[in-house]
Amino acid sequence: MAVKPEDMDAIALLKADHRKVEDLFAAYETAKGSARKQKLVQQICTELTVHTLIEEEIFYPACRGAVEKDLLDEGYVEHDGAKVLIAELLGSEPSEEFYDAKVKVLSEMIEHHVEEEEKRSEGMFAQARAGGLDMDALGDQMRARKQELMAEFEAEGLPAPETRTFTGHDLVEGEPVDEEPSTAKGEIRPTA
Repeated sequence: MAVKPEDMDAIALLKADHRKVEDLFAAYETAKGSARKQKLVQQICTELTVHTLIEEEIFYPACRGAVEKDLLDEGYVEHDGAKVLIAELLGSEPSEEFYDAKVKVLSEMIEHHVEEEEKRSEGMFAQARAGGLDMDALGDQMRARKQELMAEFEAEGLPAPETRTFTGHDLVEGEPVDEEPSTAKGEIRPTA
């Protein structure tokens, strides 16, 4: 018998989110047609956005002092890396070059992140539980916030992802991968 969401503690809630996103990525791998792919990406991006927000607003701050600082810091940075790909996907179409590759890389990033959180003895969840955090109270807070966010995003759409660890360096968009830099007629480009 499945556990009802209202009976899940914080870790069970986060693990349920992980399984849901894994299922969505698996569905994307076999999806046919642009409309289906775009719908799945929208669901993936929504689930990941809500998940990262409840972790960053509630779970991670509660873990300070109970979980290794380096592990928490990595979690924030991994979230920010995912947010960059989420922004890219939300701003593009399945027919665009690199769309499938971006979904695949996002899936791999999330897979790594989940592994870091769920490792049996040294993972973030194991450390948090060993640290004596009140997982039931955290679960209640996170569930309420998740419901608020889902309702907000359904009404208003997803906001632009907000990074917490990236410092706003300017990035320069280079030439597309499949285009060669222009050269003067007859000029030979170095191969180094």
